[in-house]
Parts: sequence; C-alpha cells; structure tokens
Amino acid sequence: MRFVLDFAALVLVSATVLSEIRSTAWWVRMCDFPRIQIAAGIGVAATVYLVSGRLEDGPTVATWLLFGALVAAGVVQAWRMATYTPLHPKQTVRVQGPLADPDRRVRLMVTNVLMENRDGERWLRTVREADPDVIAAVETDAWWAQTAAQLADEYPPAAEVPQDATYGMLVRSRLPLSSAEVRHLVAPEVPSLFLTMQLQSGEEVQVVVLHPRPPRPDIQQDSTLRDAELVLAGRSVSRHARPVIVCGDLNDVAWSQTTALFQKVSGLLDPRVGRGTFSTFHADHWWLRYPLDHVFHSEHFALVELRRLPSVGSDHFPILVELELSAPAEAIQDPVRADAEDREDADDAVEQAAELTAHESPEEHRERVEKDQ
Repeated sequence: MRFVLDFAALVLVSATVLSEIRSTAWWVRMCDFPRIQIAAGIGVAATVYLVSGRLEDGPTVATWLLFGALVAAGVVQAWRMATYTPLHPKQTVRVQGPLADPDRRVRLMVTNVLMENRDGERWLRTVREADPDVIAAVETDAWWAQTAAQLADEYPPAAEVPQDATYGMLVRSRLPLSSAEVRHLVAPEVPSLFLTMQLQSGEEVQVVVLHPRPPRPDIQQDSTLRDAELVLAGRSVSRHARPVIVCGDLNDVAWSQTTALFQKVSGLLDPRVGRGTFSTFHADHWWLRYPLDHVFHSEHFALVELRRLPSVGSDHFPILVELELSAPAEAIQDPVRADAEDREDADDAVEQAAELTAHESPEEHRERVEKDQ
C-alpha cells in the first residue's frame, strides 16, 4: 500500500512538473491536457496520506519531501485552473441590457462533427435548435458537406474544404460575406478559413476557423506544427483593426502555454475566463474531458451567451457563443499583450515548424500525413 501511494504521488508530481516545461515533445505536452484529472488525483492522494497514518508512522525524510512536492503540485494545478472559475476576474464583460443592440450581434456554433460520425440528423436538429448565425464545423468530409447542404435555404455555404482526412472544414452563414479565403499556414493538407462577414448593422467582422494538428502519442507526433499555426494565426489577426473572432478545435487546452501565447500574440479575449472550462472533449467520457473547442474574440465584443450544446454523436460537444459589438465593452476590456519574451517564443515556434518541414523528404512527409489520419 505504501509503495502504491508513493508511486502514485510521484507520477502526479512528475506530470505537473512536465506540464510547466517548455517543450514540443508529445509526452511533455500531453501533460497540459488532464489538469483537472491530475488535480483530483492529487487531492485523493494527499487525503490518503493524511488519513492512513502514512505521515505519522515513522515517516522518512523522503516521505515528507514527496508529500510536500504533492502539495506544491496541487497548488500549481489549482493556480492554473483558477483562471476558469468564478474566483478569477472575467476577461469578457456581459452585454448591458439598455445598451444591447441585436443588429450588432453574431451567434456562432463551433462543432467538431467527428468525420466517422454519421448521425447527421442529430447534428442538424441541434443546429436548428441552437439557431446560430454562423456554423463552423471541422472534420468534415464530402458526406458531412452534403449533410450541411440540407441547411442551404437558411445557411448558404460560406466556405467548404471537405477532406477524407480529419482536417476538412466548412462554414455556413446566414450573414452575408464580403470575402472568404482558404489558407494553409503550416502544411498543405491542413486548411484554415479566413472570412469577413457583415452583421445586420452593416459592420464587418473577421471570422477565422482553425483545426491544427494535435500532439499524438500513438504516432509520436509533437506539437511543433500546432504551436506554429496558432502563432501565425494570432499574428495575422493582430494586424486587423476590425473586430475579430477566432474559433475551432485547436487541439489544445485553454490553460496551456501555447494557448496563452496565442492570446498574447493575437490580443484576443477568452469568454470562458472567470466563467468555467466549458470542456467539449471527450463527449462519451465524463471523467476525461478537456476544453479543446475554443472561441476567442477582440475587445470590440461583449458576451451575450456562452454554453456547451448537447451531444451530436461526435467525440466533441459543440459550443455556442453569441457576441455583440459594444463600445462600452471595448473601452474597459484590456487584452493581454505579448512582451519581448513572448515575441521570442513565438519566433521560436515558427522557426521550429519551418525547420521540420524544410528537412522532411517527400517520403517522410507522406508517411507523416498518412499516419495522422
């Protein structure tokens, strides 16, 4: 029993330490994801130490050091997670009733449909019940493009990139578009969508949809390309004076170093801060969920609504957000900006991705793409 307890504590402490290291290795970055689960494990282990008499029955110095490290790891996890609890100030203010203007709103549904999922009717029903202005879907193949076409009367296609791999995406919108562009920020097989939409008020909003490659232990894929794509997307939107929304399955959790860097580089706000994690993956396992599907926005917006939608048969829950352009909100909201160290980290992320792709042979690239299906 003592060995099992000490071993569990050592694993939990090690995972916490790894999560704080700056590295793109998959086995390091995977420790970013289960902070809630690690924190719960630390709570259980610390309780067992206290109630089992492990610290009273002649404990060694090593036992006390391990228990101290476990407590410190719990503090680190709690500090990281506190941002997504009501204890933390909110980054995005709510719309104030008398100042609300429905014509300046955009209602957005972000959904990873799971390419192999064929429960299209449930997805269509969820879309109709949520009544978004814009639908941003990822992992869409030709079948999903045809399914979304059933919404054509109300949601004309804005942009579609169906793929048999898991990086297809589409956007349908009842808001008119003035531009739509497919970009490939780091890899030709991984698209991103950059669209400019017009609200009912006539004001324009840029919407960016991303779905970068994840770190994957099964194929030992690190986070290099994901990190670079988020940095490049963040830099792109930071140069725009118009209101911006960035959304999608970022294959990263809200509290990671990479997402924090993206926010600093882009200057965007996270409406979940101070409200909750809104964990969207895995839809089938309540005990193993992370916030992988994101919506970030510029300081021009205030929040009307934010909620996780019911399951659509995918391994991800959809997420719904409604935002409103608000001059009072813009005046008081203060995005976090990148400093010199952050800019250096961003440069390093882009350079590492460039080196990875530059040194790959065509055969190595093809093998990597085939594995990442």
